[in-house]
Amino acid sequence: MKTKTRTALDRQVGWHIPLAFLVAVSLVPVLFAVFYSFKSLQSIYGDAGLFSGFTLENFREIARQLPIVRITLNTLTVAVLVTACKLLTSILAAYAFVFTEFRGKNIFYFILISTIFIPFTVTMIPNYITVSRLNLFDSVLGIVLPQLADATGIFLLRQTMRSIPKSLIEIAGLDGIGRMRTLWDIILPICRPSIVATGIIFFINSWNEYVWPTLILRSKDNYTLSLAMQLFSSSEAGTEFTTVMAMAVLSMLIPVLLYLIFQRYIMSTFASSGIKG
Repeated sequence: MKTKTRTALDRQVGWHIPLAFLVAVSLVPVLFAVFYSFKSLQSIYGDAGLFSGFTLENFREIARQLPIVRITLNTLTVAVLVTACKLLTSILAAYAFVFTEFRGKNIFYFILISTIFIPFTVTMIPNYITVSRLNLFDSVLGIVLPQLADATGIFLLRQTMRSIPKSLIEIAGLDGIGRMRTLWDIILPICRPSIVATGIIFFINSWNEYVWPTLILRSKDNYTLSLAMQLFSSSEAGTEFTTVMAMAVLSMLIPVLLYLIFQRYIMSTFASSGIKG
């Protein structure tokens, strides 16, 4: 018995060693950015020790050159609007696919899910033309409009709702409770962890988005953090890379904090999404 227990323990340790190594490798760029964002070039290239010469001057330089507060608010506005729209459409679509019956439901669902595998470059030009004809360049609405729905969110929330007994919904219908009240009072409280996790994923993806805002936004006052970082690094990279590292830290601060706070919901959502097909 002890031999079997020891063998199982050895296997667990054997798996954890390469996983720990991969985690350490993935953390190296993040730690590099954080460390050098608080260092001056003089302390790096001079005779100062590795753990001396820390300063906040890099962040002050960013504040002097860019309207960083407004850019952060722009990024937050876009991320919140995109997240809210995607969550709303995902919840309503998932509810329809699970608890309502209509002709061609499964076919329509699989066609919708297949859009996950369509690259962004395929839809980029049609979206660009649409935004151009609506005269929405250089605006938040121009970024948000093509992102009102997300098939990944529909898939994740549908998988969660499939675990809810349909008899519970039928009883609510017999009691005269309408569909919207059933959704609000019964479905949403049960699915709250998955909704939170899906919302965090939407928020982080929108916060880090670069290509689409690059095509839409024109003025620096309307830039998001990703665009501002690219603009800043283009002018400073190679000469003031510590300032670029400070800009990178500012860009990843809020998404990392959100993920650390809600990681339990995110992991449970992905784990439960494969229970039912």
